[in-house]
Amino acid sequence: MPYKITPRIAAELIAHEAIVREAYLDSVDVWTWSVGITSASGHTVWPRYLDNPQTLRRCFEVYEWAIRTNYLPAVETAFAGHALTEAQLGAALSFHYNTGAIDRAVWVRRWKAGDVAGARRAIMYWRRPPEIRPRRRNERALFFDGVWSGTGTGTEYQVRKPSYRPDWSSAATVQIGDVLQDLFG
Repeated sequence: MPYKITPRIAAELIAHEAIVREAYLDSVDVWTWSVGITSASGHTVWPRYLDNPQTLRRCFEVYEWAIRTNYLPAVETAFAGHALTEAQLGAALSFHYNTGAIDRAVWVRRWKAGDVAGARRAIMYWRRPPEIRPRRRNERALFFDGVWSGTGTGTEYQVRKPSYRPDWSSAATVQIGDVLQDLFG
């Protein structure tokens, strides 16, 4: 069954990530941009976005492309033969975007086998580093209970130079709902 990334799903994932409109070096020295996009996605980040901030619209266009081409097919394969609600698809995409492990996650196998209680517990096996636990709890609530945590906002950071690291003190809440609705609605 072909699935579509809705504005609500896109907003949910963005709520768990950072928005940075120009290229920066992440914690392991990989050039990153937008909502966690690296050149490994198939979209060249460096030097394209070095000192070249983009609009939210452009950031989200590439972000949607990356999810649709690099993450959605694996989620569809992992849940083949099982229909997912919008909330379940959003949770599964968020999990896979963060871990890259939808194909080997025990919680997916348990859910497909009908062991919902076991799956609910198993999604929390993916809890390292400790800072990821709130995200995993939100994904669990979304997948199993249909409870969305995204609010239509994202957190945007500036790039500190000359280190090209995110300036964590620059956190600003930005409204993303209108841009996502315009792009994907």
